[in-house]
Amino acid sequence: MPGLVDVHTHFMPERVLHKVWAYFDGLGPLTGGIEWPITYREEEAERAALLRAFGVRAFTAMLYPHKPGMARWLNGWAAGFARRTPDCLHTSTFFPEPGAAAYVREALEHGTRVFKAHVQVGGYDPADEALDACWGLLAEAGAPVVVHCGSGPAPGRHTGPGPMARVLARHPRLRLIVAHLGMPEYEDFLDLAERYAEVRLDTTMAFTGFSERMAPFPRRALPRLAALGDRVLLGTDFPNIPYPYAHQLDALAELALGDDWLRAVCHDNAARLFGLPDTPEPPA
Repeated sequence: MPGLVDVHTHFMPERVLHKVWAYFDGLGPLTGGIEWPITYREEEAERAALLRAFGVRAFTAMLYPHKPGMARWLNGWAAGFARRTPDCLHTSTFFPEPGAAAYVREALEHGTRVFKAHVQVGGYDPADEALDACWGLLAEAGAPVVVHCGSGPAPGRHTGPGPMARVLARHPRLRLIVAHLGMPEYEDFLDLAERYAEVRLDTTMAFTGFSERMAPFPRRALPRLAALGDRVLLGTDFPNIPYPYAHQLDALAELALGDDWLRAVCHDNAARLFGLPDTPEPPA
C-alpha cells in the first residue's frame, strides 16, 4: 500500500482552529458534555508533517462556517493552504445564504477537489432551498462532499438521516460522504448508502474506544459495512481527536474484515475517487 488517504482532517485559519479547540476544552454542546482533550495542538506546518510521518499521502482541510458571510472567506484561506500544501486535497465549504451557488461554482472552477458541510455546527437544514443549487452543482461536477449529518456527539435541529435523504431524493448522483459513518444513526445511513450508488461513508472516530463508549457501532451491521467495502473511506478528525492517530487505524484493523477491506478503506477507495496516481482497479 503506497500510504494512507485521510478524507477527514481539519486545517483552517489558526484563530478559527483555536476557537474550535477552546470549544472542545469548554465541554460545549458539540462534545455532549464529555471531556475531549485535543491530542495534536502543534502549529500548522508541524501538523502537516505529522500526517506525512504517519504515512498519509493525501489529506483534506475540512473547514465549515457557522454564520453567513464566512464561507467565502474560509474558501479563500483554503485555496492558499492548498497551494502551499500540495498533498492536501483542495477543500471548500458553503452555507445557506444568497450567493452560495456562485461561490461554490467559483471554488469548482479554481480546482476544489472536495467540499465540507457541517449541519450540526451550521445549524441549518441541508434540504433548505437556499442550498439546492449548490447540491445540484456538486452532483453535476461529481465533486465529493463530506457532510457531518449524524446526530453525534449531540443532536442538532437538522441532524439525522431525514434531511440528507431529502437532498438525495432531489440529487441522487450526489457524491455524499457521510462523516463518522453517520454516528449514532449508523444503520440509517447504511440504508442510504445501499440505496444510492454514490453515497460513501467515512470512518472518522468510529470504533475507537472513545466513540464506542458514547455510540457503539451495532455489530449486527458489520456485514453490511463489509459489503460496502468499496465505498468506505478512512477519516480521522485529526488533529481534533482525544487519542493518538494510530488508535483509529488499530480500531479498524481489529474489526477483522480482511486485508483487502482494510487496504481499500485506508487507501484505494479514496485514491480512486480523487484520481491519485498508482491506484489499483477495484476487484471484479
